[in-house]
Amino acid sequence: MSPAHPIEGLPRQVTVYEVGPRDGLQNESAIVPVEVKAEFVDRLADAGHKIIETTSFVHPRWVPQLADAEELLGKLRRRPGVRYPVLVPNERGLERALAHGVEEIAVFASATETFAAKNLNRGLESQFEMFEPVVAAAVENGVRVRAYVSMCFGDPWEGPTPVSQVVAVGERLLGLGCYQLSLGDTIGVGTPGHVAALIEAFGSPDRLAVHFHDTYGQALGNTLAALRAGVTTVDASTGGIGGCPYAESATGNLATEDLVWMLRGLGIETGLDLDKLVSTSTWLAQRLGRPSPSRVVQALSKG
Repeated sequence: MSPAHPIEGLPRQVTVYEVGPRDGLQNESAIVPVEVKAEFVDRLADAGHKIIETTSFVHPRWVPQLADAEELLGKLRRRPGVRYPVLVPNERGLERALAHGVEEIAVFASATETFAAKNLNRGLESQFEMFEPVVAAAVENGVRVRAYVSMCFGDPWEGPTPVSQVVAVGERLLGLGCYQLSLGDTIGVGTPGHVAALIEAFGSPDRLAVHFHDTYGQALGNTLAALRAGVTTVDASTGGIGGCPYAESATGNLATEDLVWMLRGLGIETGLDLDKLVSTSTWLAQRLGRPSPSRVVQALSKG
């Protein structure tokens, strides 16, 4: 790799919030053995990840791939200094998570009416009736809560999402007690100018993260725009695996390796070992039966 060439105004360090084991695997049609999932998580920790979203306590009927949440948590080799958050959809999911000693959770909201109905069986306003008791109970039990907002840039049924609508949903979630808000481009239609405008509309980037899908090849450009706007936490999925089971146009997540390659070139620290990430993605691709969509994995594994 060529020497780093920093750009003025970018952060010196970025936190990569790894979502591969949960968001990456949730859309796989063939059930991945729990032993493979546990090894995947451990390999990610070995590569330097400090935050690994591990699974979800959603009802097995809705996401069969994650029906083994309890079993997976029991098999994890937890490393000191590594956080293992899980996604919970409702109070029942929180109860299950708390029973297994989970210390950090995430809730998943929608910025649009239609996706709220399809993904949560709620309306844009009534979704908060589900989140409020979850966040309150989690905080009461000393559990940190992160919030995702999906369809922040566009919705396949409604078209472009108004910036003001995203801000209203996001500020409501932060007001409930969530420590961080991840802005999701679920179908990958965002562009750098739109990203900058949305972050600016929040007033401060301090509690914001970004979650980009690479449907139109914009994920890295959008990430750079977010970094310029002051965001320092970026969601990514090792190998670029993933999608959304409730939005057919949603393709893979931003690949962790592609992100790390760009950040290394900018002289930005992540604490991640790129060689170990590539090795992990190659290992996982063999178990999923298809090559990794990550460009960096494809380039380095051939070399």
